[in-house]
Order: sequence, then structure tokens, then C-alpha cells
Amino acid sequence: MFNKNSYLKDKRILTLIIIAVAFLLLDFIYGIHLGIEFIGGTQIPVMLEHSVNITTMTQLITSLNQRLSTFGLQQVTIEGIGNSEVYVVIPKASPSEINLTTSIINSQGRFDGIVNGHEAINGSDILSGSIGALQPQVINNSVIWQVDFFITNSAEKPFAHAVFGQGNKPIYMFLDRPTSAIVLINSSLLNNGSSVLINSASKLKAMQSALEYKNNTIPVIATSNSQSSIKAAETFFLNNKGKYKKVIMSYNLNSSLISYIKSLNYSIIFENNANMTPTFISSGINSTIVDSWSAVGLISSPILSPSLANGNVSNSFQISGAAPLNITSIQAKINYAQNESKKIVSVLSGGALPVAVITESPTIMPPTLGSRFLFISAIAGIIAIIFVSIFMVLRYKKIFLVAPILLTTIMEVFIIVSVIGLVGTIDLAAVAGIIAVVGTGVDAQIIITDEILNRGHELTTKTILNNAFYIVWIDAGLLVMAMLPLFFSTSLVSVIGFSESTIFGALLSIFITRPAYGAIVSKHYLKITSPTK
Repeated sequence: MFNKNSYLKDKRILTLIIIAVAFLLLDFIYGIHLGIEFIGGTQIPVMLEHSVNITTMTQLITSLNQRLSTFGLQQVTIEGIGNSEVYVVIPKASPSEINLTTSIINSQGRFDGIVNGHEAINGSDILSGSIGALQPQVINNSVIWQVDFFITNSAEKPFAHAVFGQGNKPIYMFLDRPTSAIVLINSSLLNNGSSVLINSASKLKAMQSALEYKNNTIPVIATSNSQSSIKAAETFFLNNKGKYKKVIMSYNLNSSLISYIKSLNYSIIFENNANMTPTFISSGINSTIVDSWSAVGLISSPILSPSLANGNVSNSFQISGAAPLNITSIQAKINYAQNESKKIVSVLSGGALPVAVITESPTIMPPTLGSRFLFISAIAGIIAIIFVSIFMVLRYKKIFLVAPILLTTIMEVFIIVSVIGLVGTIDLAAVAGIIAVVGTGVDAQIIITDEILNRGHELTTKTILNNAFYIVWIDAGLLVMAMLPLFFSTSLVSVIGFSESTIFGALLSIFITRPAYGAIVSKHYLKITSPTK
């Protein structure tokens, strides 16, 4: 007689049910991420600064893939078009997510740490895999973000030499510091921000100090609307024509000055006032220093401790910053800090791009398959499971087998879909992997059923299940080994989803669903047919 309590007391069956219920709740709360094939996406054309060969194109695609994957996009497709263009396709996203993605792509990824006008560290010195973001810290009304990383052993001594004797001085950490550029700022911006107690002259001196670097010092010109100030700026740009190529400036400048600069064939980069306005901090020793400045890529300016500047080597570093004060909500500041740290981690992890890029206007891509395809696939999957169940009932002439087959197979597919859909994306490759897992799962069920029904009168329950699972484990192990090369592939990105779902399905099968199936079937049949244990 069927007694459901005896089945629910079995930890193998109970574990499967608990896991399925837990993922059902997670799916309800967070939802499943569907791929571009089913819900459409956004295509971002990326133009390269110049034509490249196939080796450089591969390096570029790998770096962009690493950046965008590290940032947390569930699915990204990057395809080289000819030798001077790349298409980046991401799943359907909000305008803010598209803008952030564009910003990550545009970042050249060149990292520099500069002390007293000399390079102390650069991006090639960062130890791969050591970059990580800390949780934002709320201090009073401020939210601080921080990114930690380590440098290679070969970079420790050059760094120690560069910072020797520079104790209590800032190390200016730049991401994509401009080259051959001039900064033109409206002098009124020097009176903005939280550091109103610092006078304009000190701020301007601090800005010029932050941009000193060997032969690539960036001049800072502060101008007002007075005729004398405009004339002095025009003279500077005329005298330096040919020495510098571009000008980084804010919008709120005299229109005639902007026209004059354009007439000299300078390339103009406009930044909003928030990016053009540096963040300053005061120090008892260094007076005023620039802590961060978005327009020139200055991320942060930590002060070197005297112990770090006495010749001792160090390999641990931090980049930190604060959410803008004009964001009033603490939660909004936390969100900003999280995105900022994730962006820096993704850019540093991807490394510097081998060629400069410029993104063009994104376009919306319709789904190639549509959500209806998923619905049809789900119906087809259920029909397949039902036919497999009917086949096994006809083979073994045991109507009871329908329930455990349906239970374990459907739960297995549901858990795989939940895991991949929550942490990644259900794309076409993942669907193919799930179908492959269902096929191998049926093989395992047949093996277990054969052992229980055909040898139940000869051996103990433990021996029967051990024999069955020995074969199941070998099959699963071979499947995982076959998928591993695809899982670690960087050139075959489209099949990684297939290998992920197949590997996870195989592991789920041998650890959770097949033991549960074996427990259900053995409890029902071996309680009568098994010999004394």
C-alpha cells in the first residue's frame, strides 16, 4: 500500500523537493533572464580607430567580452565585422543600462598611477584575477566605494623606487588619462562643490599639479567671460597650435572662444559641469589636492603613507571614491557606488583595449525566435517526457513508474532552468544543453530501473543501487569531461551556454535527481522483492 510519509522521510527525496521549492520562490522574486533570441536585445556598433589584423581583432573581442561579462551582463554577443568594426549585442535593457554598457566599451582601459609627475604603476602591473570590489560603506551621509587589487612581483621594486621619499603625497590613479589634451574650464566651476572653503587659486594649482606627467602634462586653463580672460585663452591656444590636439571643456563657456578654438582645428570634447568639476580634499601637509576628476579620468588620489615611501615594497592597492553629493537618497548613492566599482573592476579586468574605439547609436534588435518559441519548446519537452514515461511503462509493465519519471525529470529541468536563468541567461545554447541533459537522464533512469526490477530478487538494495550508480557516475563523468573544453573556450562563446547547462545538469543528476528517483523506485518495488538485508 502507498504510504507518502515513508517517501517524504527519505532525505534523498526530501532534498529534491526542498531544492525545487526554493528555486520556485527565487524565480518568483527575481525572475528568469531570457536570451536575445527570445526577447530581443540592443545592438551597439563599435567603430575602431583604424583597421586591424585578425590577431588584434581577437584580442579586442576577448577584452570586451571579459569587461562586459565581469560587469554582470547575463548574455553578450560580440562579433567582428570586417577589420574595422565590432557589433556588441546585449539582451533587452533599460536606457541607463545601455548608457553604462556604452561607457564600459568606450573606456580604453589604460590604468596609470602617477606620483610627483612620474609613473609608479600601470595596468600591465596588475595581477590578473586579483581585482575585486568591496561593498559600499555608508559613513554619515556619504557612500564610499572601493576596489582592491594586487600587483605582480616584478612591479613591486619599480613602484618602491618611484614612491621613495614621497610620503604624505598623493598617488594620482587615472583610468584612460587623456593624451595631447588641454583642459579649459569656466572659472565659476571652481567655486562649486563641497570644498567652497578652499580658494580658487589653491584649487587651480592642485588641478595643474594632478595633471603633471613627464612630457604629457595637461595644461589647465580657467577662463571667465571677461574680455581679458578670453583674449589670454585665445593667445594660449594660438601659441600651442600643433603641440596639443584636443580640448576638454564644459558647455558653459563663451561661444566666441569655442568658435575660435574650433577654427584652429582642435578636436573638442564637451563634458557636463559635474564631470568638469573636480573633488578636492585638504591636507595639513599637502594643502589642497584633487581627489577625483571625471573629465580627465582621475579615479582617486590616495595619500602615500611614509612607511610605503621609505623603500619598502608592497603589492596591495586600493582605488576608492564617493557617490556625488548631489544624489540625495542613500539608496541611490549605494546604487551609484555599486555600479561605479563594478565598472572599474570590469574595465581593469578586461585590460587595455589594443585599439581605440568609438561607439555609435544603439539599435533595437527584434527576437529571432520569440517567446512563443520557448512556449512551444516547453510543450514539446513535456510531450517528450510523457512519451518516455509511456515507453518505460510498456517496457517494464509497471504503471507506477510514470510518477517518479515525471517527478524527477520535470524537477531536474526546472532546477536547471532556474539556476541558469537566475545567474545567467536562457539562450538557445542553454536550451540545447537542457535537451541533452534530459536525454542522458533517461539513460540513467533506464539503468537504475533495470537494476532494481531485474536483479531485485538477487541482491540487497544497497548493492543494487551501487551497481546502478557506478554506471550512472561513469556516464556523467564522461559527459562532464567532454564539455569542459567548451566551457573554458574563449573563441567559441556561443557554445559556453550549452556546456554550462550540460555540466550542471549532469552534476545535478548524479547528486540530487537520480538518487531521488532510485529511492522512490526502490522503496516501491524492493520492499517486496528484495532479500533480507
